Amino acid sequence: MTAEKKANRLIHESSPYLLQHAYNPVDWYPWGEEALKKARAENKPVLVSIGYAACHWCHVMEHQSFENEQIAQVMNRHFICIKVDREERPDVDAVYMDALQAMGLQGGWPLNVFLNSEAKPFYGGTYFQPKQWLGLLQNIASAYEKNREELNNSAEQFVTHLNRSDLDKYGLGKSGTGFDVKDFQLMYYNLSVRFDKVLGGLDRAPKFPMPSNYLFLLRYYSHTHDEAALQHVNLTLREMAWGGIYDQAGGGFARYSVDEAWLVPHFEKMLYDNGQLVSLYSEAYQVTKEPLYKEVVYETIAFVERELMSPEGGFYSSLDADSEGEEGKFYTFTKEELQELLGDEEPLFSRYYNITAEGNFEHGRNILHRTSPDEIFAAENELEPDVVQELVKGWKKKIMGARANRIRPGLDDKILCSWNALMLRGLADAYYAFGDKHFLALAQQNAHFLLQHLKKDGKVFHNYKEGKATIDGFLEDYALLIRALLRLYEVTFEEQWLLEAKQLADYTLTHFFDEKEELFYFTDNSSEKLIARKKELFDNVVPASNSVMATNLHFLGLLFDNEDYSSLSDKMLGKVKDLVVKEPSHLSNWAALYAHKLTPTAEVAIVGGAASEMRSELSMFYLPNKVLLGKVAKSDLALLQDKEAINGQTTLYVCYNKTCQRPVHTVAEALEQLQRKDEEGKFPSL
Repeated sequence: MTAEKKANRLIHESSPYLLQHAYNPVDWYPWGEEALKKARAENKPVLVSIGYAACHWCHVMEHQSFENEQIAQVMNRHFICIKVDREERPDVDAVYMDALQAMGLQGGWPLNVFLNSEAKPFYGGTYFQPKQWLGLLQNIASAYEKNREELNNSAEQFVTHLNRSDLDKYGLGKSGTGFDVKDFQLMYYNLSVRFDKVLGGLDRAPKFPMPSNYLFLLRYYSHTHDEAALQHVNLTLREMAWGGIYDQAGGGFARYSVDEAWLVPHFEKMLYDNGQLVSLYSEAYQVTKEPLYKEVVYETIAFVERELMSPEGGFYSSLDADSEGEEGKFYTFTKEELQELLGDEEPLFSRYYNITAEGNFEHGRNILHRTSPDEIFAAENELEPDVVQELVKGWKKKIMGARANRIRPGLDDKILCSWNALMLRGLADAYYAFGDKHFLALAQQNAHFLLQHLKKDGKVFHNYKEGKATIDGFLEDYALLIRALLRLYEVTFEEQWLLEAKQLADYTLTHFFDEKEELFYFTDNSSEKLIARKKELFDNVVPASNSVMATNLHFLGLLFDNEDYSSLSDKMLGKVKDLVVKEPSHLSNWAALYAHKLTPTAEVAIVGGAASEMRSELSMFYLPNKVLLGKVAKSDLALLQDKEAINGQTTLYVCYNKTCQRPVHTVAEALEQLQRKDEEGKFPSL
């Protein structure tokens, strides 16, 4: 009879990642003053181990080392051990990831960092095999005892590095606020040299979707009409939608592809990827009217609603890559399983999804993926295209039926404000592109949920679970929520969303803004103080909170006729402009903002009883450099005060730089005004 496992302190946490470690023999603490106080009292070094629920190698290290009694004893004897969910505490993660890179080491998760009792880092690493880990623990314990002063000196140097300004580090902040065509073209060129012109994306594996890269390219195409930019977007979006990174049966995207062909994904599905990809495919559909993009949007939203939506209307964080101890087992099939499931249709199915007897993944299993459009497949198999489409619908149902009987991947059911905001924005973009009222209902439900449960007394919280929001909001929460609410206003003309966005923006200016550098800190000045207060400048898979805030201020400046907002947006972009030109793949959301600065952003106001219908008609055209305002009856918005429906007819006002064109009564006339201005601002492609 085995002894019952004893729970550690993590049993009281809400994060699924921390709860996964609640029965480890390691005496884990959550991040907080209690652990640091104990380290000071007992004169011990601190181990901070950071990961997240959908992280494959985090699970491996837990199983190999943190569940091992002998290793746990060493950890407990010599260290105060802290477990951190990086998704709950991106501030802690950012500080210690930066420290690891300052040590000259490659970053990644699990992230294991050793600190002195003042929380200052002196050594770290990522995944370690059990033997390596045990040796490292013993060496560090010994060094801490014998060479404490040396380690403390190293730690002080790392803290100095962590507190150095990024503007200073990269020689930025001196470039002023002028925005010109040549720099914009250079951004495109410097991104384009990395294009994989055969398989889409950028030129090396692993391949991440990186939605903001392609949103920038769509804006570049809109400005220049350079077909090469659009071709690369289309190539990438098609290859991703046909690849294994996309769940061919159930919809939704996996985190990234380990190979250059988008075939073999790391199978976890993250809310933040799917929210942004819904926005990207919706925008791309507006440009191209490609049916594949519409299908991807509808299937991805269906996946999120089915598998990531809480009963209250919030969205959960992610699905694990593994089930039954195997990565991708839930999503993959052997040829024999498919023969049993599909019978006589299996050979045709296997041609469509490129299934082989030996498999294209581990253990003879197959990842479903496509390599040609339905029209070509239909012709090659002497079928009508609509017959193929009906067959595919039936196949998807059967695959989903088979998957319903399998053990599901683990669900990370914490709800994060910033990631929900990305999904909210995706739903609003999808509604704008396709006019499907179900998407709008989901968006409004989510917006109400976030403002009810993750906002209190003007402040936003980062997390929510089981009725509780416990962690102060970070800049990413405010910035992404503001962006989503601005979009929700544009697709509904309901001013409550716009007023919420302004209130949140004003809160960030009071609590996050650094007046010296004219950029925003990642953490609230009323929140817990860490050893460094960081700013987020680089756009990663999720755009940097500063680039999102600069974009928000651009649009808020227009909507509220507020020069302070507009001027600050210009200054923020001006500070990083030189780096955006050189490294657009790491600052592509900044580059997309640059597109809004080159020529005046159109303010399109629609006034009158048919305002919603006219907005829907306008949405059939891709016009990224505009902001939409509207009213059916009355409005408190300054920009709408002097705009009325003329002769009782719904009226459109197209304005630039505080100057309005002649009021018109049809979308066609408004488009003519917009396109005339577009032609004036148009410049040749490279």
